[in-house]
Amino acid sequence: MAAAALVGPGPRAVLARCCRAAGLAAYSSVPAGSTGEGQQREASIRRRGRTPQFVRLHAPPRTERMAVNQDWSSVYPTAAAFKAASVPLPIRMGYPVKRGVPPPKEGNLELIKIPNFLHLTPPAIKKHCAALKDFCTEWPSALNSDEKCEQHFPVEIETVDYVSAGTSIRNPKARVVTLRVKLSNLNLDDHAKKKLIKLVGERYCKDTDILTITTDRCPLRRQNYDYGIHLLTVLYHESWKTEMWESEKTEEDMEEYIWENSCSQKNALDTLVRIKATENVSNVAKEELLASEVVKNYRNSVTALKNEGETESNMSQYKESVKKLLNI
Repeated sequence: MAAAALVGPGPRAVLARCCRAAGLAAYSSVPAGSTGEGQQREASIRRRGRTPQFVRLHAPPRTERMAVNQDWSSVYPTAAAFKAASVPLPIRMGYPVKRGVPPPKEGNLELIKIPNFLHLTPPAIKKHCAALKDFCTEWPSALNSDEKCEQHFPVEIETVDYVSAGTSIRNPKARVVTLRVKLSNLNLDDHAKKKLIKLVGERYCKDTDILTITTDRCPLRRQNYDYGIHLLTVLYHESWKTEMWESEKTEEDMEEYIWENSCSQKNALDTLVRIKATENVSNVAKEELLASEVVKNYRNSVTALKNEGETESNMSQYKESVKKLLNI
């Protein structure tokens, strides 16, 4: 023991003391070098203009450098997502937190999600039209009114394009095609027109004389367009057909009341003939009686009453015509 104490500490003790000294030096707040060397290093960094690490200087947004009379089509030449630094408008969008105002445009994801029309401003559209003008033909001078356009192009096709925020840019409603045409513009006689109206049902509007066909069965718009044209073609040719059973139709089966050769016409003529007989007037022609003003008023009142229903005006008109017919 005495010999060990005289010799001194062993190699393990020396190594432990060195490690403790190194650890204290690592966690010490005093810089490794001298104080003068640290000051010289900071002064050299300031002279060279270097910025400290992890510090970035952000440039001002583009909106602060935009001129009032700038070309907006150069800012948004094509369809693109919303850029807060390029739109000089105080736009807000989103859910207002704590009954406040919606979030501003900076870093607003709601504005980036939805499509915009910033690239389709009126000046940009004018530029597009000017570029496409060389590839277009002049509008026909003969089609200078809506009436002439309807006369030469009687079939009207209506489709709708949708812009929506979703997983796909294609909206299922965009496939719907609506076809409109006036029956007066089609080459139909009285029989064909009545049969076509019977076939289409509620798709025909009597007030406007317009037939409306809406197709949405097919997945594509072009398919629905072809299907609508096919339906119109089939209806047109089917209305011109005369089946065998159509010749057996009676007055009760008619779509509307017809005065010619009806029971009302025969009864009116018989009544007038008896009245003329009591007045000692004979040899009265049937055509002369039908052309008289009394019979015309009675015909119009009966036709309106049968086709339009028993309204107050129709009933009063029918009453007056009967009184005149019977000379009351």
